[in-house]
Amino acid sequence: MEKQLNKNRTNTIENKKKKYGIMGGTFDPVHLGHLFIAETSQQELGLDKILFIPTGDPPHKKNQKITDSYHRLSMVDIAIDNNNSFFLSDIEINREGYSYTVETIKRLLELYGTTTELYFITGTDAFMEIETWNNYEELFKMVRIVVATRLGYNDITLNQKIQFFEEKYKAEIIKLPTPVLEISSSDIRERIKSEKSIRYLVPEGVQDYIYINRLYI
Repeated sequence: MEKQLNKNRTNTIENKKKKYGIMGGTFDPVHLGHLFIAETSQQELGLDKILFIPTGDPPHKKNQKITDSYHRLSMVDIAIDNNNSFFLSDIEINREGYSYTVETIKRLLELYGTTTELYFITGTDAFMEIETWNNYEELFKMVRIVVATRLGYNDITLNQKIQFFEEKYKAEIIKLPTPVLEISSSDIRERIKSEKSIRYLVPEGVQDYIYINRLYI
């Protein structure tokens, strides 16, 4: 009887799916707000790991200057180096043409198979514009959407949109209340141009990398 119980326990462990979080973005540059949302998601949802995926050629930023992908990859690599649950992926950087989230998710599912559940982590503002994304309806069939919201945030429009997607597409959407870190990559770039401090907005190693390579000047 004891051997049978142990065997059943082993089968349960083997059949348990891995849970991977997906953090996408230009990361131009990556900052502490990105890292804190990833850390909160990992702990609150019990994710096995978080994949940071810098975008290659984002279609929604056609008219904006984006820092070379090598630098953006390097900064993320530095930022997550001391966290064993955070991993860097160049899947979008190496793809030709525009970087569409739905194509990235399809590729990840091909790589990881049916033994993995994907959790796509995004902010409230981005989620509210999800209907402008390429084939966004497909995303609801492939991943769980995690919407990082401010603590105490209870926007009626957001709740209505979530309910609409859940009813129409059977989407699995998780609201994740997260302490506010009012940091943005665009603000960091502007601060550097204005010769203002970015200390405590980005990891120290990322700050050093920016100044050494004279980025955003």
